[in-house]
Amino acid sequence: MSKTIRIGTRDSELALWQANIVKTQLENLGHQTELVPVKSTGDLVLDKPLYELGITGIFTRTLDIAMLNHDIDIAVHSLKDVPTILPKGIVQAAVLKRGNVNDTLVFKNNEEFLGAKDAVIATGSLRRKAQWLNRYPTHTIEDLRGNVNSRLQKLADNDHWNGAIFAAAGIGRIGIRPEEAINLDWMVPAPAQGAIMITALAEDNFVLEACAELNHEETEICTTIERKFLNRLEGGCTAPIGALVRIKDEEVLFKGVLLSKDGSKKIQVERTEKLGKHEDLAVFCADYIIERGGKRLMDEIKFTNKATNVVSTKTLSEDQLKLFHEKVVAKSDDFIKISLNRIRPQIFKSEIENVIITSKNAVEALITNYSAVELQFKNIYCVGRRTKRLVENKIGKVKYAAKNAKALAEYLVEYIEGTAVTYFCSDIRLDALPTILSENHITVNEVEAYQTKYDGFEVESSIEGVMFYSPSTVESFTRKNKNEVIAFCIGETTAKEARRHFKDVRVAKVPTVESVIELVNQHYI
Repeated sequence: MSKTIRIGTRDSELALWQANIVKTQLENLGHQTELVPVKSTGDLVLDKPLYELGITGIFTRTLDIAMLNHDIDIAVHSLKDVPTILPKGIVQAAVLKRGNVNDTLVFKNNEEFLGAKDAVIATGSLRRKAQWLNRYPTHTIEDLRGNVNSRLQKLADNDHWNGAIFAAAGIGRIGIRPEEAINLDWMVPAPAQGAIMITALAEDNFVLEACAELNHEETEICTTIERKFLNRLEGGCTAPIGALVRIKDEEVLFKGVLLSKDGSKKIQVERTEKLGKHEDLAVFCADYIIERGGKRLMDEIKFTNKATNVVSTKTLSEDQLKLFHEKVVAKSDDFIKISLNRIRPQIFKSEIENVIITSKNAVEALITNYSAVELQFKNIYCVGRRTKRLVENKIGKVKYAAKNAKALAEYLVEYIEGTAVTYFCSDIRLDALPTILSENHITVNEVEAYQTKYDGFEVESSIEGVMFYSPSTVESFTRKNKNEVIAFCIGETTAKEARRHFKDVRVAKVPTVESVIELVNQHYI
């Protein structure tokens, strides 16, 4: 055992304490060791970019680079600070027996403020902030950063704060836990909180064999599940995610939580599996959260600090929002509000031979006023496949469906039975259809089935593209906005109106919302 194992560590009191624990345990096994405190990456040379090696962790980056440069043999970390995917060439060599997993509230004077409406708690952790606000929504959270010692001093010096939250293991290990402190058993800790990890180079068999003797199997099982859960949710320090695994009576007990940053939304999961049959536990629990709104919540967190670059003038469903490329930060709202009218029964006193329906809103107005039995039309003509589908599901067979109103009018001029049509429309409609029919001596009886209200709003300066679904949505948008954008249009009729306002107008291949989203994605890929 002639090789001296160089132990890399940050130079904070807690980091040095953890490194010395590893040093002592290795020396007890007969190994020679040396502590190597590493301050910064400024003087370290690396011949490949950090991103190529997967070096990401803010608290681990310096030691990762030192190891890849062969300046140290192992690195000692608080496992909760280590990214779930290690850099190329670096592996987990051991996890020491876990300490206290809890978060701890260090408070001023007494705990009476917990029952008060107003209180101020300090923490730099999004997870702690979110869980605290979920439990105490009227309290205020202020940012607190630095090493354990400096944070405790900041708390002591600040008369405005009622308390601050720490990892129990951190303040306990270096013996500075104040008497005015309580463990927060209700708060789900960070994945792998309280555990110490050793990393080493994958090629260094001597060091790997030495560290393997320090590994605590139960802690390794628990923290591996917690970190796999974190990875599955695609989370890190930017998302309020908690996870805790315990092993009791040959059973693995899991508890996980995902919250919004302000704590107003919370999705929690608990599950127990037999030890030895726990391989899929992390995946099951992460998917459980994802399927109950976790994906949308993660997306909200992910894009919180990113500027919106695309606006949809129609509210999109959760499934539709999932279709956007990762570079697209989309906002959706209804720029057109619809109010259904009461349709007078006199219209249906005699059979209507020819009916024109150009929108789903007109269908909704008809079926809201009357039953399918009462809506007996000889010939129904409509615009769009979705409108046709809705008409045939709710009213009756469609004789002919065109892709737009102009095409329908041209068809009717050639093939209409009779000389009159009843057109169920909005108070705002395009003139093409009734004009073409009237010019060809076909009487158009317009029935105002619904009202259209422009309800657009002024968008952010960061908006590059807008998704339009009808000429009315274009009109609603341009009433409030004069900026030049890319107009992503559902069809040619909408595009025609958009060209009156915008230079860059693009039309979807097929007239569906999903096709417009595909059009947007093509621009950002």
